[in-house]
Amino acid sequence: MKITDVASLAGVAPMTVSRVINTPDRVSPATAAKVRAAIEQLGYVPNLIAGGLSSRRSRMVAAVVPTIAHPMFAGLIQTFTDSMRVAGYEVMLSLSGYGENDKEALLRTLLGRRPDALLIAGAAHTPGAFQMISEAGIPVVEIWDVSRRPIDMLVGFDHEDVGKAVARFFLTKGYTRFATISADDPRAVQRTHSFAAEIARSGGTIVGEATIAAPSTIMAGRKALRGMLPALTEPTALFCSSDLLAFGAMTEARFHGIPIPERLAVCGFGNFELSSASEPAFTTVNVEGAEAGRIAAGFLLQRLTGNGPKVEGHVHVPFSILERATT
Repeated sequence: MKITDVASLAGVAPMTVSRVINTPDRVSPATAAKVRAAIEQLGYVPNLIAGGLSSRRSRMVAAVVPTIAHPMFAGLIQTFTDSMRVAGYEVMLSLSGYGENDKEALLRTLLGRRPDALLIAGAAHTPGAFQMISEAGIPVVEIWDVSRRPIDMLVGFDHEDVGKAVARFFLTKGYTRFATISADDPRAVQRTHSFAAEIARSGGTIVGEATIAAPSTIMAGRKALRGMLPALTEPTALFCSSDLLAFGAMTEARFHGIPIPERLAVCGFGNFELSSASEPAFTTVNVEGAEAGRIAAGFLLQRLTGNGPKVEGHVHVPFSILERATT
């Protein structure tokens, strides 16, 4: 895709397209709108590096994750960065948040810097984002999800499988009443819906459900549990989409004198340090996030230098339920 293609579609000169990209204040709003519409339609990614440098390796890799506030993403990025740096590559980190509205603009800016490779959390993309990533012409690793249509390389796990596994774990312990507290990001929703569906198939009853705006926080967990207190009169098993929510729910339960696990069994997700350090330590789902970062770096280095480990292009990261005192 060239700047002349954008100019042709917008009906302007290539220089006008360049001005819209670099000095938009020098172009009329109407013309700028036409050019931006053409850029959007074509999925054009402007080269923000000087032409004399654009053909050279930048030795920079772009990484896009929703947040580093959660230890699972922080650990992943740390091991990924360490592995890439040893090989002489620096990582440019961008935080996408949990909404899709700004991701295309973020990707356009990142790819315009001409990174040598891209790591991106998640495998669900808008059509525009999918087009930009697919046409970037660089190695790409999608991480943290599975996909029937991976763009290039994939390192992830099935969030629906996690939900089913937690449901079966609780069911084997004889619970018949269940509750969920979940963030509203797509991956958390997948886990929670899968959990609820498995409970329904097995004849259990969901007595409480709460959804909070991502990202998850301890206080959100407390508030959500407070809202379902009337339903917790009998033994109930609670699945939370993150350990932060689980810790908040447990704190609120103790405040109201609800015994754990006798009346409220709790399972979180993420295996944050919080889960083993809390009192009581609580059951959680462990995903090998740090290992996923190392595998992703290996994929990219193999493609970039030929010196990375010889691994398949798609890897499913294992997860396990770590049973502790709350179940």
